[in-house]
Amino acid sequence: MPTPTDDAALWIEALLRQFPELLTELAPGRRSPCTGHLPDPELLRAERREALLVQQRHGLAVPGHSTAPLRLHVSDAIRDITDGVIELDEAVHAALGLGRPRQARVPQRLARIAGLLGPAGDQPDLARHIRDETRRMARRCARALGDTESMVRVRGRCPWCDSVSLRAFPARRAVLCVNPACRCADAECDCRADPAYRHVWHEGDWEALTAVSGGHRHELHASMDAADEGVRR
Repeated sequence: MPTPTDDAALWIEALLRQFPELLTELAPGRRSPCTGHLPDPELLRAERREALLVQQRHGLAVPGHSTAPLRLHVSDAIRDITDGVIELDEAVHAALGLGRPRQARVPQRLARIAGLLGPAGDQPDLARHIRDETRRMARRCARALGDTESMVRVRGRCPWCDSVSLRAFPARRAVLCVNPACRCADAECDCRADPAYRHVWHEGDWEALTAVSGGHRHELHASMDAADEGVRR
């Protein structure tokens, strides 16, 4: 049975991969080819403030005065995720009695949190908090980048709800039941209490899953790998 820290490790991995892409996405675009109009002066002032904030926090020099709009929704996502990672880093250290963590940039803090997942797993409330926060931030990051996570239908029926709702998510190397009403038999699993949570089968569970779902393990691996390859292209 996957634990909250198992899931958190996957979300942290996604954040480590995608957060640098947000910084790249901050580069201003060009004037609208349809109108050719200059942005409102107030918008330009807001863009400069956001660019300065990004430079101060991340050491990234966003190009200076420009008639092109800075991608403010990306800047908002960066600020939200940065604040969230700092708060989570501090909360994990406090809960584990490690004192206040040293200042660091987002990737270093995420790596530090990942390194503490082992002891954090001994505190169920803390482990769930880490999972929930990293999941929220990873999804915010993906939305800002315009990413839609690929999903592949899996043959067979969910062993818990008997619906044909099993789906493979190649980016996470995981299988989920997407039936909102599905609940597993494990009283400790968060799918029983959290409507946003879905029971997850990680790669090590696929053989047992296909044995009871009526699916085929080799077919599952093949479809997962094929979809993953398509995403990388």
